[in-house]
Amino acid sequence: MKFNGDNFFLDYINQNWRLLENRPMCLTHGDFHVGNLVISPNKELYVIDFQRYRIVDPYSAFMSIMFSANISPHFATGQIRGYFNGEPPENFWGLLAFYLTAVNINALPWSIPFGQEEIDFAYNMIEKVLSWFDNMKNPVPTWYLKDFHVQCIDGIPYKLKKAFDFSFLNKYGKVFKVFDEQGSGNITFGIENNGKKYFVKFAGAPKENYIANRESGDIDTESAIKLLESSVSLYKELAHPTLIKFISAEEIGSGYAVIFEWETAVGIEPKSSVNYIKFMQMPIENKMRAFEDIIEFHAYVAKKGYVALDFYDGSILYDYDKEKVIICDIDLYQKSPFVNVGNIGIVGSARYVSPEECAEDDVIDEITNVYTMGATAFALFAYGDRSPEAWTLNKILYNIAKKAVSYERCERQQSIEQLINEWRNAK
Repeated sequence: MKFNGDNFFLDYINQNWRLLENRPMCLTHGDFHVGNLVISPNKELYVIDFQRYRIVDPYSAFMSIMFSANISPHFATGQIRGYFNGEPPENFWGLLAFYLTAVNINALPWSIPFGQEEIDFAYNMIEKVLSWFDNMKNPVPTWYLKDFHVQCIDGIPYKLKKAFDFSFLNKYGKVFKVFDEQGSGNITFGIENNGKKYFVKFAGAPKENYIANRESGDIDTESAIKLLESSVSLYKELAHPTLIKFISAEEIGSGYAVIFEWETAVGIEPKSSVNYIKFMQMPIENKMRAFEDIIEFHAYVAKKGYVALDFYDGSILYDYDKEKVIICDIDLYQKSPFVNVGNIGIVGSARYVSPEECAEDDVIDEITNVYTMGATAFALFAYGDRSPEAWTLNKILYNIAKKAVSYERCERQQSIEQLINEWRNAK
């Protein structure tokens, strides 16, 4: 069985198997992760499912930590620090990467007897492990929180790189929700004031997992502020029924805040989450309408002279009461055509990124977004799998989506309007 990135796993095993030599052995639980923990009504913690206990290298007991890290990086970090009473020794990371590599090579054949849901979960975990370890080039996973600070506002906890004063948020109302996991430089809040709810996006705080900080090792708030500030014109110019509604923006709290109307909608990302599964199990008519709303919005984006960058599952919200899609993140959209000068590194999910977005000095335009919309179709109607067997609609629609994600630009539909017309005529 082949899968994207299997060469990185195999190479890592071939290069590092000697790490197993002369390792100690001890009795372990065999499957310790958050799925095998229960909490009593008295808040007492119990460990269950000991049937996989075994005598192995004690570090191999961390193989199941990927399930914990997928749900709570804080818990996974605490598990490691608790085990070692502080920072782990250097040899731990190489062995952890080795054991997670080994277990994920086995994940696909293991999952087959349990059905498609487990197969999809295996693919998803493989993708995440490769991302966490930078295609096995860095043995310390990105979810490990070596330096982070947890603080609360209105009783809601959230994490930062270091302490930051958010008392100015009282101006907007009471916080009822915090979103601190995204890799952008923004931390966002759900805030209620006199019965009305708002979505407040703020740049200027030392985000713990800001991608720019992760790459440089420094705390870079200036770039996040500039990016969020520049996005305001996008939300004004591209205002649309499918786009989250912009209200106002201002400099505040040594940073910059953008205020939107709150939507009673939920995201469909990450893949394999409860919300993702709920969305994917919707009636096909609802998903078809959702997809058409997405491509109609991007046809509007093209008419306004813009190109979508960084559009992926995380940009999609769905309101189940109103049965409608909301696009929530267009911060990186650019004037079209956009040239990837000097290969600046276009961000986004690998399942959505076109060939030209990965090439230095290539033009990114509406034809690029045709690819993005084709990738969206496969995400919504085939779990991201582009094989005919995974496709859940008719063959004509499959051929249209496949044409949209052609490697060669000239083989795709040459506009989103053309894609829309072909799609509607084939339904």
